[in-house]
Amino acid sequence: MSGAVTSDPPRRELRHIALLRALSESELRALEQRCRWQRYAARQQIIDRSSDNRDVFFVVEGSVRAVDFSSTGREVVYAVIAAGGHFGELSAIDGLARSASVVAVEDCLLAALPPTQFESLIRAQPEVALGLLRDLVRIIRTTDERLTEVTTLGAIARVCRELLRLATADERSGTWLIAPMPTQRDLAGLAGTTRETVARTLAQLSREGLIRRSGRTLRIRDRSALEAASADLQRTGLAADRA
Repeated sequence: MSGAVTSDPPRRELRHIALLRALSESELRALEQRCRWQRYAARQQIIDRSSDNRDVFFVVEGSVRAVDFSSTGREVVYAVIAAGGHFGELSAIDGLARSASVVAVEDCLLAALPPTQFESLIRAQPEVALGLLRDLVRIIRTTDERLTEVTTLGAIARVCRELLRLATADERSGTWLIAPMPTQRDLAGLAGTTRETVARTLAQLSREGLIRRSGRTLRIRDRSALEAASADLQRTGLAADRA
């Protein structure tokens, strides 16, 4: 794979990969030995949509984004995959071409598992296979939601909906967190709009006290209020542009 930095990483561990949580320590150690470990710098391309590579990648450190481009050259972000996630399973399963290109968002460490080894893993580990099915169902549901939003909602509402989709509950504070927060560029790609629209929407939500950002963490103080604001912003036409 061109551009890969193959310097030896200090810790080659898969213990934090969500898909592999059911594996024992000995099973994880064996799987780690079957992976190719690679470091990539921020903004470095990991796989190209036209690549014939069929490996499955586990994101051990950092984060990546899966992207494609429209006929006009506009970037469409399918997903931002943080540490603990994985990508590349579609081509490993059906042997067909990649459905997207993948680029490092920040410096990252990846473990690449060949497709034959991945197939052996899911055949031998029912819990891994079930986890994979759940991930694929989630992708289908999210794609359906975004398709509906793109055809029925304006750009402002779509940005709000994407924030709600990315957020996870913080039980200690009773709020919702997005950590790490995607860049404005990546959030625009996910919502199908422009970076400028994302910037204006985040500024408005911050002024209204609905969100607060600290470093790479965005806190949603009241999820139901943001859901209501999504509808209000759509009706009032704040930043009337559509994408």
